[in-house]
Amino acid sequence: MIPPVGSIAPSTLTEATGVQPARQAPASETGEAFSAMLGEAAANTMARLNHAEGVSLKALQGEAETREVVDAVMSAEQALQAAIAVRDKLVTAYLDISRMAI
Repeated sequence: MIPPVGSIAPSTLTEATGVQPARQAPASETGEAFSAMLGEAAANTMARLNHAEGVSLKALQGEAETREVVDAVMSAEQALQAAIAVRDKLVTAYLDISRMAI
């Protein structure tokens, strides 16, 4: 794992710019929050996909209306497209970082 970049002392920023820096969360707290957000998004996507599958099976058995199936499938498709977009951005960012000159 890449170690975090050292932070700039707040007094240096205040003296140079006259602007008070915003409070930043510790690196471990930020990483955990980002990880939790990605995990929650993945779980939400899986829940929507499972729900759409369940509603589709109910429709095949005659227990659900077509509108319900369409709504569930469209919601699952939207969640899946968002997850794929996030994955693509993460891969692109990783590749950009790996190509940086040291």
